[in-house]
Amino acid sequence: MDVPARRAPAAAGAPSAAAKPKAIHYISWIALALMTTSSVASLRAAPTMAVYGLACIFLYIVPAIVFLLPTSLVSAELASGWTGGVYNWVSQGLSKPMGFLAVWCQFAMTIFYYPSLLGFVASTLAYVINPELAANGLWTAIVIMVCYWAGVWVSSRGTGSVAGLASGGLIIGTLIPGVVLVVLGTVFLGQGNESAAPMDAGHLLPAWAGLSSLVLIVNNFLSYSGMEMNAVHVGSLKNPAKEFPKSMFLAMGLVLVIFILPALAISWVVPADQLSLTAGVMQAFDAMFAQFNSSWLTPIVGIMLVAASLGGMLTWLAGPSKGLLLISRQEGYLPPFLQRLNKHGVQQNILVTQGLVTTVIALGYALIPDVSSVYWIFSVITTQVYLIVYLLMFVAAVRLRRSQPDHPRGYRAPMLVGLCGVGFAASLAALLIGFVPPSQFGNGNPLVYVLIVAGGALGLGLLVPFLFYRARKPSWKTAGADEAEVAQS
Repeated sequence: MDVPARRAPAAAGAPSAAAKPKAIHYISWIALALMTTSSVASLRAAPTMAVYGLACIFLYIVPAIVFLLPTSLVSAELASGWTGGVYNWVSQGLSKPMGFLAVWCQFAMTIFYYPSLLGFVASTLAYVINPELAANGLWTAIVIMVCYWAGVWVSSRGTGSVAGLASGGLIIGTLIPGVVLVVLGTVFLGQGNESAAPMDAGHLLPAWAGLSSLVLIVNNFLSYSGMEMNAVHVGSLKNPAKEFPKSMFLAMGLVLVIFILPALAISWVVPADQLSLTAGVMQAFDAMFAQFNSSWLTPIVGIMLVAASLGGMLTWLAGPSKGLLLISRQEGYLPPFLQRLNKHGVQQNILVTQGLVTTVIALGYALIPDVSSVYWIFSVITTQVYLIVYLLMFVAAVRLRRSQPDHPRGYRAPMLVGLCGVGFAASLAALLIGFVPPSQFGNGNPLVYVLIVAGGALGLGLLVPFLFYRARKPSWKTAGADEAEVAQS
């Protein structure tokens, strides 16, 4: 959307009512904090951190300080000065090829994100039908393929209810189950039951078992990702310089509460050695409801969690691919086949091609016996591909501050170079640590793990966009009047 065009001053003379610029619709910093919380917070990652017990507090706070905070403040400055999202930020700060790499990685991370998200859906749905299915790879693969292709069918019809499904899913599938989980866990301990995980001060820090003991923290970077999308609302604050930092600190506090308390509640009830990374949330609900003779509630909560996850998938399904499509039609980065739209104006060919890759990836659940291992590998690949976006964004922000110091910005991040340095170092460290097999999967072959992660992250995140860029042709630029109208709307 061309925001500057909307805010341009009227021509000299007495302007007509139609020529007057529209009044800016301001939002409060508290409203922005709640919007940010709703787009970031989720229960899906809770089992991953619950295996650490009390130490999950430390493992959530550290990435919040070194990643979430720099990402939020830096992206706010970029969004308040340059429209067009991460592609334009990186293109202006570095180069157009690097901008394409950034927008490609924003899209490509979803290729592995959907299998991991829908793997959680499959395990959760199993508790509605038959809990034994939660560890069945074939069941998981079938659910992934059915749900994804159903999502493609819905998205390809250009339905306008997707946003409503996702926002409703936050309350139904995240806030309500999260509160229930924490309340029941507290009552569980209050009845004199012993916590499955030690809750003494000696367990505030994770046990050190070499570099592999830190690997699970990488998953938290993905939990906090997406802040650059919320930064576009910085221009809707009356006083961005004061209100945006307050909004981000409040959002960070709320997100930490939503992440940490359910993870602790799970660790109280389910022993770490019995915890499934995909079905851990339902394991905890199942155990708690059984404790209170209310097992009939387990399927209901499962349906609520599934509804939230599917709503989130529908929101993500069309968004990143739409951005990639518009950039590719203007610059010719993708072949015309992938740029075609259906009668509803949806990039169906991209979604279908992505679906074919997702189907192949889903078969990994059927072929690898340990569902939790597959889930973790896909989560790591997703995180690493997305981290490439942030590495580029931090470098571009420093370059833009130095090359265009007088460019109008609605918000200037304090100590920008320092923030970018911390964010870049944290992102790079997380990317490199992701290649180390976690201590929980010590029985597997480390070489196979590294090859799978490297093939997925580097192949999809770097090699594929490089091949598209090298193969581009002038005839691939298909942007016409319709794209111009979209850009100006």
